[in-house]
Amino acid sequence: MAERVVVAMSGGVDSAVAAARCVAAGDEVIGISLRLLRGAGGHCCSLDDFRDAQAVADRLGFPHYVIDAAETFAERVVAPFVAEYLAGRTPNPCARCNEHVKFGLLWQRARELGAARLATGHYARIGADPATGAPRLRMAADAAKDQSYFLFALGEAELSRTSFPVGELTKADVRAEAEALGLPVAAKPESMEVCFVPDGDAAAFVAAHAKPEALRPGAIVDEAGREVARHEGIHGFTVGQRRGLGVAGGARRYVTALDAATGTVRIGDATSLRARGLVARDVSWAGATPADGTALAVRIRHRHGLVPARLAETASGSARVVFDEVGPAVTPGQAAVFYRGDLVLGGGWIVEGLS
Repeated sequence: MAERVVVAMSGGVDSAVAAARCVAAGDEVIGISLRLLRGAGGHCCSLDDFRDAQAVADRLGFPHYVIDAAETFAERVVAPFVAEYLAGRTPNPCARCNEHVKFGLLWQRARELGAARLATGHYARIGADPATGAPRLRMAADAAKDQSYFLFALGEAELSRTSFPVGELTKADVRAEAEALGLPVAAKPESMEVCFVPDGDAAAFVAAHAKPEALRPGAIVDEAGREVARHEGIHGFTVGQRRGLGVAGGARRYVTALDAATGTVRIGDATSLRARGLVARDVSWAGATPADGTALAVRIRHRHGLVPARLAETASGSARVVFDEVGPAVTPGQAAVFYRGDLVLGGGWIVEGLS
């Protein structure tokens, strides 16, 4: 049934085709772009992006508006990004942006406009819980483009008023459809970096946005606790990092742990990175909390393969997960998203790996 739909317009090809599909379905479409940054920096929310979104709206015949969301974005995404790096964790700003801005603030605006639904260009799908019939997040048809990892925090209420029109398509399908419709963004390249960090240099961004006293220099120590180098700030490192350690010669070394309290960076060989599980906090579940011992699969980073595991323990919004086999490096601050098949069971934020 046709209804009023707000489409989140990034200025890229995915949201353009999402909008086109809503128009083709007979929906009354309103396009909204979010201005997330003020001034220079980053590579999103440019005037060119807004012009591209407007050009798509003009081509398809629906109104398009730009809403200033910079204050919310700074508070809910940028500030936590800086704080996490200073705490020795590696944040995932895209998941927080989806939760607090794109599906928080944007839905609020959609409701004010009388829209029944919010559509985006994310590669994900919505299915039904096999037991209850409630809406549940699913992986996209194109596994290489799947973005369900960034959307794990969406609950039943959000999913019931959301659609992902390109979730059944591959990226090649999306571009072909855009070209067939004559959309001006059909060949526009996509960005893979954190949108608000210029040149992808997270350490420089954190240094520029943190108080000088918060940038804690310290020692780089080896497996035996010997100091092998000094560094200018713990925010310049992430667990699993190999390059840029400032340690010359010898076997390859990787960052294995970060101690924000002392500013210590610990390094070791590749075997010292392997984990047998993880602990996550602020865990949300789609439906009832699974019982301890439940078999599931966990994704510990975007584009990382699913790791077979079992839910060992849940308590007070936390989860302890044990991998079926000793697994890859676990990075505190990243999301851990739990799956059964292509269905998202829930997710949370990694606190530590289990050795």
